[in-house]
Amino acid sequence: MKKCLKFIFLSVWVVAMMAFLGACAGSTTPSATTDIQIALIAHSPDSILDDGSFNQGAWDGITRFIASNGLNATNANFFQPHEASDVARIDLIAGAISEGANILVLPGFHFESALYEAQDLFPDVKFVLLDASPRRDGNVRIENNVAAIHYAEEQAGFLAGYAAVMEGYRDLGFMGGIAVPAVVRFGHGFIQGADFAANSLGLAAGEVTINYNYVGGFAPSPEVATTASAWFIAGTEVIFAAAGGAGGSIMSGAEGSGGVVIGVDVDQAHLSPTVITSAIKGLNVSVYSMLTDFMEGNFRGGEQLFDASINGVGLPMDSARFQNFTQAQYDNIFAQLASGSINVSNSLNMADIVVSLVTVIEM
Repeated sequence: MKKCLKFIFLSVWVVAMMAFLGACAGSTTPSATTDIQIALIAHSPDSILDDGSFNQGAWDGITRFIASNGLNATNANFFQPHEASDVARIDLIAGAISEGANILVLPGFHFESALYEAQDLFPDVKFVLLDASPRRDGNVRIENNVAAIHYAEEQAGFLAGYAAVMEGYRDLGFMGGIAVPAVVRFGHGFIQGADFAANSLGLAAGEVTINYNYVGGFAPSPEVATTASAWFIAGTEVIFAAAGGAGGSIMSGAEGSGGVVIGVDVDQAHLSPTVITSAIKGLNVSVYSMLTDFMEGNFRGGEQLFDASINGVGLPMDSARFQNFTQAQYDNIFAQLASGSINVSNSLNMADIVVSLVTVIEM
């Protein structure tokens, strides 16, 4: 259910907050599933529910939880702020809580600062922060009412790079949005996966190349589409687009230039026929897991990593458009990641990424 709250003036928010805190004593662990009220909070007015990324992935986990437990659609709501600011996000969090929400899902790093404050203002409410930790001025602090979910992006990127080379591509590209840690780990994993596949196939050094670049933002733009198109025309065969909404622009560039794209975060095959697969995070898996724990009275605060060992990352093979890379090959490489027999570096320093065959060209 989509829901949009209008601006709540700060004085009204404070009154609502104090009323809420006065009314709530003890834990908000639900006594029955019907007591669960879930709020998915968007980070800006432009952050829509069907964003093909974090909101959509989180909502999929929420709706699966609702269906699995026989709840009503009214047990979950989606809220959008009036503006993209920490004040507006905190106002929106307070508004959702005043309407009964007792567990809030916050997708992405935009909520780091707002939750740093909100976790103290609402100690009896549970928060699930996806892909980030509460942070302000470089300081990370996670209270017991916050589950800070992280994903092994380096493993997802590794699978994408491995699949691309095993499929037969040799001229690869990586376009990240901004060099934030999650995006960097995607890119560095992509390099390592491509190199691992090149070694497995016995390719010569330099036979696989990767053009590597950060486009400077996550919003779609004609400039990004033009850059992607130029890469394809110059010989790049596939681009891993770890760029949020800008990924759509990369897909546009591919559509006009005969290239293909690897999507990110969620299965993006439906967005363009050029998408051959996506390096996905288990957004729905992690949200479903945390909601189930909450329902059972076992909410786990603190940082938690979702990796291949618990299906926290992967490639959606059911919708993949591979011609050569097989399900058996995928299952084999995934099992090696899950068991820990393949170790992918999650370093944010490019100098730490050791490869033997792939040539990386930083653009």
